Amino acid sequence: MLRTILAGLRARTARLVLSSVAIALGVAFVSGTMVLGDGLRESVTDEFSKSSRGVDVSVGVDHQNSDAEGIPRGVAEQISTVQGVAGTDVRGYLHVALLGGEGKARPAVVAPLAKTESLREFDVIEGRYPTAANEIAVDERTATTSKLGIGGQVELLNEQQEKRSFTVVGTYRQGTSLLSLSGSDHVVLLPESLEQLDPGVLYDSVVVAGDGSVGQEALVAAITSALGSGGYRIETGAALVQQDLAFVEQNIGDITTVLLGFAFIALVVSSMVIYNTFTILVAQRTRELALLRCVGAGRGQVFRSVIAEALAMGLFASLVGLFGGIGVSAALQWGLARSTGGEADVRIPVEPVTVIAAFAVGVLVTLVAAVLPALRATRVPPIAALRSQLDSNDDVARTGRLRVAFALLLLVGGVALAVLGTGQKGEQAMLISGAGCMLVLIGVLVLGPLLVGPINRVLGVVPRALLGVPAELAAGNASRNPRRTAATTSALLIGVTIVSTVTVLASSGKETANAQVDAEFPADYNVTSSLYDQVLPQDLVTQLDDLPEVEEVSAAAYLSVELQDEQFAYVTAVEGDAIGGLVNPTIVAGTLDSLADDEVVLSESAARRTGLKIGDTYEVRGSSRADAADAPAPTKPLTVVAFYEGEAFYDGLVALPTARALKPELERGYERVMVKLADGVDAAAGRAAVQRVTDPSPIAVLDSAAETKAQLSKQVDQLLGFMWALIGLAVLIALFGIANTLSLSVLERTRESALLRALGLTRGQLRLMLVVESILMALMGAAVGLVLGIGFSWVLTTALSSDNIPLTFAVPYGQIGTMLVAAVLAAVLAAALPARRAARTSVVAGMAEG
Repeated sequence: MLRTILAGLRARTARLVLSSVAIALGVAFVSGTMVLGDGLRESVTDEFSKSSRGVDVSVGVDHQNSDAEGIPRGVAEQISTVQGVAGTDVRGYLHVALLGGEGKARPAVVAPLAKTESLREFDVIEGRYPTAANEIAVDERTATTSKLGIGGQVELLNEQQEKRSFTVVGTYRQGTSLLSLSGSDHVVLLPESLEQLDPGVLYDSVVVAGDGSVGQEALVAAITSALGSGGYRIETGAALVQQDLAFVEQNIGDITTVLLGFAFIALVVSSMVIYNTFTILVAQRTRELALLRCVGAGRGQVFRSVIAEALAMGLFASLVGLFGGIGVSAALQWGLARSTGGEADVRIPVEPVTVIAAFAVGVLVTLVAAVLPALRATRVPPIAALRSQLDSNDDVARTGRLRVAFALLLLVGGVALAVLGTGQKGEQAMLISGAGCMLVLIGVLVLGPLLVGPINRVLGVVPRALLGVPAELAAGNASRNPRRTAATTSALLIGVTIVSTVTVLASSGKETANAQVDAEFPADYNVTSSLYDQVLPQDLVTQLDDLPEVEEVSAAAYLSVELQDEQFAYVTAVEGDAIGGLVNPTIVAGTLDSLADDEVVLSESAARRTGLKIGDTYEVRGSSRADAADAPAPTKPLTVVAFYEGEAFYDGLVALPTARALKPELERGYERVMVKLADGVDAAAGRAAVQRVTDPSPIAVLDSAAETKAQLSKQVDQLLGFMWALIGLAVLIALFGIANTLSLSVLERTRESALLRALGLTRGQLRLMLVVESILMALMGAAVGLVLGIGFSWVLTTALSSDNIPLTFAVPYGQIGTMLVAAVLAAVLAAALPARRAARTSVVAGMAEG
């Protein structure tokens, strides 16, 4: 029997290798994800270690036992006198603005340069570190994006918008940290220069390098004794390293988990392709298996022979997938490095667990997919050896009642859960509705063979009318074996369902955001600050209001307030007379024509949270001035006059005079200025006029509602593109499954094809028949997948929609149409090789098959 199995493997090598590609792709996704995770973990660990290298002790603020906001530099000088200390330096950062060549500010972070070389967490790439007060070094990414070179001049703008000029003396590469991951521009100065930008700056920590005379624990004890119980958190450098490693493990683990989720989808699709492949192979070998039974082979031996073929396929696919995954990981790391402007640091650590996982996944998925076909092979009776090779008789059998009942049970249960989920809120609604959608998808997959006939008849109408006999034959072939066709199209159905669901949800999110921008901030232009911690000057509002091209201007500010019951709320402050013009909240209770100084409009969610009703008056507590922290926070009684829908204005709306009374710092300026052009003013002329006012301000950024929506759409499209790329592998495997099925069907129908040729079908018509058959199968999977995807996205959108965030359901018909066209083109490509092989087969040789 072993010799028989080996002979069968040699005879069917091409078919098995062809079938192995699907599982190899799935294994490549899994192994590539694991290698990528290990590579990122190794790289990030090395980079994070830069922040802890040379550090024997770290001193920070114990926020649980201290109200201090930071550490003054004098603490470092105090620690430097402790015995066993070789050097101390402060660490922290200051948010500033970096003025680019166009004179506009970019948010940047400036850090102090450690004077102790062993405590420096940066590596010089070119030039040197600053040694004078007017010198600066810039991160290599910042140097590239801001086009800064050694010897060039850099202007930094502090919180008081005072400019200071520095000369670039070097570039460096910073280690990975929370700061570097933020993507901000990064520069370093001497601590003295940093304190000139902000004389009151406080630092996050003090790092200490020991002289080697005592251990880290002893050094911690000595520093603790010197500082006393002043609310400091003092820990060893080893503990700092462990904290960094824990952060790396958590974040890299999250990334790996997400990628493995998509890998699981790819493996599910792969297993369906493998199952279908073995089903066809077993059906094609009916006579061979029957002959084995005739010469004495038992059912167990037949079962083991099929499983042995699956094992060989799984081992081969796992090996190919493992090396393919290593290549995919290297390519992804290179692409990530290039996209962020850094150098490609490709790491491909292949851990034993990765190798084990690759072979375990590849072999197990293949074996599981082959079990049912192998069991079916044991049921081939010896007498079947006396019959001619038929076209998968067992697979053509009618779908059983038990299967139909199970499918209907899944569909009813899924619909019930989906409906139940739409009545829930938050995460619970998402989970229940998602579970319902999953049950419906499984129910459709189980019911697939019954759906093939009706769907194929509908889809085949146009091809039959346009292409005649080849299309008629293709439609007949697609319906001849509904189980096989359903299994082939199910893989594509899953991929398209997920892609279309994600696409419609993303489109609905964009439409919702755009609708809120249009409805609630109907300004022609918005002026905002490029720096989150710096506001627009008050005189900017006056200058814009004086323009003849401008009809209305309103400033907006944001502040946090405390209610009577110690609940905090974040509210938006606007000009009272801007209501109904530049500010349009959707009022659901009460009335709002304008906003007086002692009035507040609450969001529905804030009203529910606080229990306040329209007409209630309550005391609101603001914040004290930063330069008068000991003074009591100002309070003001406010009356609730209306409730609005959504959270575009956060928890509430108040008038600007109210905001100034509660937050004196607002006297400095505003976060946003809304501008509406006068009637009849050309958009280009209006923008030019507004720009004349905003251009002199280095922090003022001008955008329109259209630009805001375009930016939102770009961000969503980037995320959507990433999702498409991950799910695309599952779709690719599914399309390969169609090609594999057609290839095996060509071998199975060799005699039939030859007979059609003998009856007058040309080579071109034979190729066309197979292409149309492939297109019909692809359209079945794509069409049902699109219907399910759109339906699932409607359910999820309804479930996620709330009073605070009412989601708009929007179907991107252009993208949906593109998916259908792509499925058709891919089906044509999938049919190319099988059609070529069928057309090249000799009529005489084909008739001799039997």
